[in-house]
Amino acid sequence: MTVESVFTGLKVLDASSFIAAPAAATLLSDFGADVIKIEPPGKGDPQRMLSSVPPSPRAEANYSWHLANRNKRGMVIDLKSPAATEILKRLVRWADVVITNFPHGTREKLHLGYEEISGWNPAVVYADITGFGDAGPDAGQPGFDLTAAWSRSGLLASTRDAGAPPTVPVWGSGDYMTAIAIYAAIVTALYRRERTGLGASVGTSLLATGIWATGTLVAGALADGTPFQLHDRKAPANPLINPYETADDEWFMLVASPAHWPGLTRAIGHPELVADPRFADVEGFVKNAAALAEMLDAEFRSQPFAHWKEALTRERVTYSLIQTPEEAARDPQLRANDIVVPLEGVRGLEYTVNSPVNVRGVEKVPAKRAPDLGEHNDEVLTELGFSPADIAELRARGAIPGPADAGAPG
Repeated sequence: MTVESVFTGLKVLDASSFIAAPAAATLLSDFGADVIKIEPPGKGDPQRMLSSVPPSPRAEANYSWHLANRNKRGMVIDLKSPAATEILKRLVRWADVVITNFPHGTREKLHLGYEEISGWNPAVVYADITGFGDAGPDAGQPGFDLTAAWSRSGLLASTRDAGAPPTVPVWGSGDYMTAIAIYAAIVTALYRRERTGLGASVGTSLLATGIWATGTLVAGALADGTPFQLHDRKAPANPLINPYETADDEWFMLVASPAHWPGLTRAIGHPELVADPRFADVEGFVKNAAALAEMLDAEFRSQPFAHWKEALTRERVTYSLIQTPEEAARDPQLRANDIVVPLEGVRGLEYTVNSPVNVRGVEKVPAKRAPDLGEHNDEVLTELGFSPADIAELRARGAIPGPADAGAPG
């Protein structure tokens, strides 16, 4: 059954690699866009290998490939071959949206620069992602999410406890955050095109989205604010916003405000603390943070999480169990809200992670496996008007691989 959705009929050329840019194309595909992904000959997009690179979880299925590339058709084209330019030109003229993340300079050599692309299709929405932006001394530097989005932005330096060295955060998280940003830019440009008929060049960088994620702290620095020291859970800047351990070795994050303080005192069985002058206002919480954190530590360690879940919920104090990714994957809240959805066609992978963009009352396209390497070459080339003889000539000239060179499983 074909599902009609928001972007049914929209044509997208995904000329990108790894995670952020391809995932933006996946967001469009979730709402019905016809996405053609092009990969280089050989092993294709390096994203195909990421599920097997430590510290990615070991699994039979290539889960990361299907997460970032589901619902797409796949082609292998050697853009370095002069004969490939005609294929690319026809794909660009076919497309409403072109997405790339090749570095400046490289993209122009591969005929993927905006000037050439827009010359072939003036109405196209051209979207690109860089590591550090289009200008400045580091514009040409390569960037990954761990370097550009996390390290350069201040986010990584801020997400650790006092005395602890920087760690390796969740790899790919900056990429998926950036995918939402470039998706938003594409949709904004498409809306503008509906009103004006004009194409557009839109973009973002991993650094920009990392700074946006660190926005409260960076904005504070722009205001010449005095920063607090790195978090110390035994002497936090605010003991009402702190992780605590329970008697059964679970950890939960408490996120309360002074308005929650009376309810919190009742939840821990010490309502008399409401009258304690040490905790009469925000300044008191800060000044006596170590004493309160020690007190809360002792109380929370005295009972299992189930007890605190009931007590804190009853008093409407905000908290959350700190779950592992494995626990999160089993959380019934995910299936109840379609945060994870069934994936069709992949052995050992029944579900995948849904994109977080939803339009209530509008169905998304059911998630289907990502393409095998070069799976749709002949199909797409035929749609673009290449005859069997043309396709044979393209193979002979090295623009596309022969049948034996494609079709590697994802």
